[in-house]
Parts: sequence; structure tokens; C-alpha cells
Amino acid sequence: MAGYGQFCPVARASEIFAERWTPLVLREILAGRHHFSEILKGCHRMSPSLLGQRLRTLEGVGVIETRPNPTGRGSTYHLTEAGSQLAELVVALGMWGQSWLELQPQHLDSDFLMWAILKHLHLDKLPPQRRVVRFEFRDEKKRYWLVLRRDDPDICYSDPLYGDDLVIRTDLEAITRVYLGQLSLANAQRCGLLEIEGPPELARGVATWFPVSGFASYARAVRYDRASGSFKRIDTSATKIPVLLARS
Repeated sequence: MAGYGQFCPVARASEIFAERWTPLVLREILAGRHHFSEILKGCHRMSPSLLGQRLRTLEGVGVIETRPNPTGRGSTYHLTEAGSQLAELVVALGMWGQSWLELQPQHLDSDFLMWAILKHLHLDKLPPQRRVVRFEFRDEKKRYWLVLRRDDPDICYSDPLYGDDLVIRTDLEAITRVYLGQLSLANAQRCGLLEIEGPPELARGVATWFPVSGFASYARAVRYDRASGSFKRIDTSATKIPVLLARS
């Protein structure tokens, strides 16, 4: 990215932070994903060569550092002190985006949603025995199998042949809004946008383990308007907007 040619610290910092994909790379490292493959998977649709370029740039300006991979070949990537301060902007950006920006059709992606669901599962909330949940999206032909195991949950893109314990049939936008914290599972079911097929005790447990975004507390609630077939915000007033305090 071409520089701004200004000595202003905002301009100089923007030359690093505002480059395409950089905030998402920092988001992944901040979330504890330190291996190249993990960061690449989380950035979704970013090419390996571009990720390598961004990582080298960030290391060159002292935002991240590489360390030997303790489990094998290659390196791992970690935030430096400067990177940790810069990553605070990623958190603030997420809060602002959750509070003010509306979800649009071009933002919907079932692959990225299922990856996010997998990575945000709370292991202590998972069923004690292995359970397999098949996800079917009404507006897509893809199917996904979420394998719930407390020691090693996984997502499969073809039938793992364990047998399905539950089947969740849903609208992609609806369940994305559930994950974002804008809509509850119960409301999605009441509106007919989500169905859970399986034993009642397992179906009731979905609300226990189904994760939400780390920014869910900044979401604005929505309701489904049957007449228009769209979602409407319940309250458009400003809510929970973070105030950033200057460092002393």
C-alpha cells in the first residue's frame, strides 16, 4: 500500500493497520491462533502468499515476532508489546462494527460460519459423550457435520459415518444472526427459521453449547418480519458503545 507521505502518527499507523487483511490477521493471532495454517483458515479466502507477505510486513515493523514451532517444523507468530496495543484497535473495531453496521447478503458465508462456531465452542459445555450434529442450510446445498467431543471437537464437510444425533435445518442468515447475538435460538425456532430434529433432551441442550461471537454483547437485537421476509432491528438507539480512554 502506498504511504500517505505525512509525519502524522495517524497516517503512519494507518499505513500498517489499514492495509487489506491486516486487521483480520491480527484478529486471528489475538484469538490464540499462532500457526500459519490456523491464521490462514481463520482469514478465509486469503491466499497463502498474501498471508506470508502480511506476516513479514508486520514482523518488519515490530508488531509480531516469530518463534520456533514447539511441535515441529516452521514458526509460530505472536504479538509483541506494540502488537498487543495495536490489537486493541481490532477489538474496538469489532465492537463498533457489531453496534452500528447491518448484516448484508454479501457477508453470509456458511464455511466461515461453521469454522467460527467450531472455534468458539466452550469445551466444558459440550455433551459428555460424542454427539454429531448435521447442519443443513435451506438456501444452500452444502451440509456440515459438527462433531462434539470435549477433548477434540471437529467440523466435517462429508459424513463422518458416526451417525447423526441431531439435525439442524436453518436459514443461513438466521443462524448467522444467532451466532452474532442478534437473535436467540428460541426466537429463530418460533419464527420457523430453525428446526432441530432429534431426541428432545439433546435438542434442548443445543442452547447450552451453541456458541456466540465474542462481540455478541454489543449486538442489537433483531426480529423477523414475516411480511417482508427480512430482519428488523428492535432498538436502533446507541447501545454499549465503548469509550476509548487515552493512555497516560
